[in-house]
Amino acid sequence: MTISLIAASHGTSIPAARAAISALVEAARTTSPHLDVHEAFVDVQLPGLDEVVESVEGLAVVVPLLLTSGFHHRVDIARAVDRPNAVAARVLGPDALLTPVLLRRLRQAGANPDDVVVLGAAGSTDPRALRDVESTARMLGAAWGAPIPVGHVSGSGRRVGEIVRSARRSGRRVVVVGYVMAPGFFYEQLEASGADIVTRPLLDGDDVEPELVSLVLDRFADAAEQLDWASARVQHRCNQTSRLR
Repeated sequence: MTISLIAASHGTSIPAARAAISALVEAARTTSPHLDVHEAFVDVQLPGLDEVVESVEGLAVVVPLLLTSGFHHRVDIARAVDRPNAVAARVLGPDALLTPVLLRRLRQAGANPDDVVVLGAAGSTDPRALRDVESTARMLGAAWGAPIPVGHVSGSGRRVGEIVRSARRSGRRVVVVGYVMAPGFFYEQLEASGADIVTRPLLDGDDVEPELVSLVLDRFADAAEQLDWASARVQHRCNQTSRLR
């Protein structure tokens, strides 16, 4: 029986963001060649998620390439997998595998312990999404060695520009670590926040961090356990990668 991993992202009209997301999907496909990997979108781009889920044969696991749960995860993706042969995985965040990637972005940007570091997120009105981002900030702060406040571009959380202005009163340099998947509108808003430095997004160009690939495959494996694999005879734990915790 065919096993499909459907990587579902929001979709964008920005070429750099499209390439960055597709690079992650291709990395997952290359790392686990036994999986039938598809790319799908909930908005803007084609093919649409509903169309891809309907077209695959056998079992399907939709892995949301989203950092927080929200409307697209709870409504669009949930609707697409409302069938006996499909299931949706959890969103990518929060997860300990994201911490080393964010730390790497900080170091690549030249951040140091004297800086005030702010986690810059897209934002949401969903309290669960806001809590998820706060959890990511706590994990990153524990690894960085200092508390890291959260600033949001939109939604009901505190605006990133407000957090940056407040941090500037300390007289220290302010670094925003971009907690966004790829270049685009939200990242541009982080760049306009007034911070001295804004780190690169999680996906930027063709190079894909191995932790992100592991995270996608881990989400697939965890969700696959909800399906009946008796007739599939598939080793759903992807042995090609090891958990990097």
